[in-house]
Amino acid sequence: MAFMDFIKKQFIDVINWTETENGILAARYPMQDMEIQNGAQLTVRESQMAAFVNEGRMADVFGPGLYTLNTRTLPLLTNIMNWDKLFQSPFKSDVYFFSTRQQTNQKWGTAQPITIRDKDFGMVRLRAFGIYSYHLSDPRAFHTKISGTQEIYRVAELEGQLRNSIIGWMTDTFAESGVPFLDMAANQVELGKKVADFMRPHFAEMGLTLDTFVVENLSLPEELQKMLDTRIGMNMIGNMQQYTQFQVANSLPIAAANEGGGAAGIGAGLGAGVAMANAMMGALNVPQQQPPQPPQAPPPVAPPTGPISSPAGETKFCMNCGTKIPRAAKFCAECGQPQA
Repeated sequence: MAFMDFIKKQFIDVINWTETENGILAARYPMQDMEIQNGAQLTVRESQMAAFVNEGRMADVFGPGLYTLNTRTLPLLTNIMNWDKLFQSPFKSDVYFFSTRQQTNQKWGTAQPITIRDKDFGMVRLRAFGIYSYHLSDPRAFHTKISGTQEIYRVAELEGQLRNSIIGWMTDTFAESGVPFLDMAANQVELGKKVADFMRPHFAEMGLTLDTFVVENLSLPEELQKMLDTRIGMNMIGNMQQYTQFQVANSLPIAAANEGGGAAGIGAGLGAGVAMANAMMGALNVPQQQPPQPPQAPPPVAPPTGPISSPAGETKFCMNCGTKIPRAAKFCAECGQPQA
């Protein structure tokens, strides 16, 4: 029976792997009922790495190249298997291939706004989204912490973990930076670099290298965005008094050109416009409250220098022009007409 089992076994003398689909990070080479022949050839292509795992322990890792498998090229496996001399018989080991090419156009975004403290607006809720790219750089860490013994491990299985972790790391980055929202929104490239520097050590723990991180958009929720637009509009207006005068001046030709109003309508419109402008100017130019001033003595009254007017009972009115003149006057000082 044992002899028949030996006959059924297949011996592998060539080991290589090509990706059968996009988005594969790790794949186990099919080894069921097969053993690796002494002197077998291992081919690792560019953008790949290969690793031997024996009895649950990762041994030797290979980069791109062509290798002849023996005790010299498998030092860690030789040590694990306690081979003290060149092995001659086939051996059994799991072989995993890892794709090290860059995984591009990976999307991230905030499903819910994240709340941070802002210098200008106080507590605000931010929305953000963008793209990033990474590649697998440490098969040992990735196999141990992420992929394990799965036959195939795909990018899609890691996507949710990375996306949610990115949001958490970004929240910490925003909180620690203390940069106002307006400055972050105006410098998204620099913001992306800052976030990437913060996240790279976390990617490295999983055996990954973060290559690029791009912030495509950084915004406030709709209701806060409206408030920001209002504030920006007020800042653009600048001097409110000059702005109001400008608006009133622009409205006058429109009122004058109003058909059907006639001269009275134009006059009323102008009067209303001027009155409104005056009211707005008064509201905008409220004088600051001054401290009470001590009462001042009334100015001295200068003695009269002209002719002393007659008492009220000794005057009369000119019969021609109605000017008030002394009762004894024979002629009006205004029109020169004789008086009775």
